[in-house]
Amino acid sequence: MTGQESAAPTASSAHRRDALTDVAGVRVGHARVAGEGALSGTTVVLAPEGGAVAAVDVRGGGPGTRETDALDPRNLVQRIDAVVLTGGSAYGLDAASGVMGWLEEQGRGVRVGPDPSQVVPVVPAACVFDLGRGGDWRARPDASTGRAAVEDAAASQPGAAVAEGCVGAGTGAVAGQLKGGVGTASILLPSGITVAALVVVNAAGSVLDPRTGVLYGEYGGAEPAVAPAPEVHRAARQRLAQAHDANTRPPLNTTLAVVATDAGLSRAQAQKLAGTAHDGLARAIRPVHLLSDGDTIFALATGAHALDPANPLALNDLLAAGAEAVTRAVVKAARAATSVSGRAGGGSYLAYGDLYGPQQPPAPPGDGSDSPSA
Repeated sequence: MTGQESAAPTASSAHRRDALTDVAGVRVGHARVAGEGALSGTTVVLAPEGGAVAAVDVRGGGPGTRETDALDPRNLVQRIDAVVLTGGSAYGLDAASGVMGWLEEQGRGVRVGPDPSQVVPVVPAACVFDLGRGGDWRARPDASTGRAAVEDAAASQPGAAVAEGCVGAGTGAVAGQLKGGVGTASILLPSGITVAALVVVNAAGSVLDPRTGVLYGEYGGAEPAVAPAPEVHRAARQRLAQAHDANTRPPLNTTLAVVATDAGLSRAQAQKLAGTAHDGLARAIRPVHLLSDGDTIFALATGAHALDPANPLALNDLLAAGAEAVTRAVVKAARAATSVSGRAGGGSYLAYGDLYGPQQPPAPPGDGSDSPSA
């Protein structure tokens, strides 16, 4: 147990979604680029009214980002209202403009004048590489995609379920030889604090152990990893090899994540949370943080629960839970993805569930008894 201040959970474990939206006030929206040759989209994480303390940690060698310098604890901006995760490589960062426009209409942002409407929304964003995977190189997110995603988030109910798999920024995602996508998970600590993650899995490395067919992120979980039958694994490897031979596009990727908590964190503590959460990627993706990746993790803290000021190690439970939530979100993304095949010029990408059959991911921790430090 931690020395954190005891606080009642905002919802019972029975009402949790095992999603980023288990952090009260946080909402998620997705939008997809329209068109026959399109395989890309945008995901927006919308903070509660008043914003959230935010930080970022970039570990990949080829990142595409916007407004991440504003999150440096040494700089002016204290809180942000939204984070944009988008496809389309650097072109797709234009999606953040649509989110800025919507926030301005709501009067949300850094106030820069005497009139409450005079605001500048700070919208950090990061992109994944998915150009051409649907066959049309120019089918990528723009400002209208970002606006559609933030409107989708704003229209959702508090604590709503979050769509996973080939949605939003995960629409064209690929994980090694498998189809990637969006996954989300949450952990309720004994203190009543929630730590949750949403991940867009689009990695140059693999999420799959080629020796066994087990997802790397399932090793070391609460339940022992169960390997598929040998004949199923052999057939899957053969299909993956055939698809790999047919795909000619380079492995340019990037995995993105948002880790959120309802704890009250300083900007420096939030940055530590973002950095430690990368451990969750390292457990679930091998190799990770390559030059062809732009792996980036944002952290958001809404401040509903205070940490115990008398305990200098109170943050440790959150750091461990953030990494664990990221690992579980990667697994859920791989399991929720669906295969994409035969798109003109875009290649074929097979999903884990289509290769190995539908299997349920491990059940989420419920009351904190299975949390990393319980």
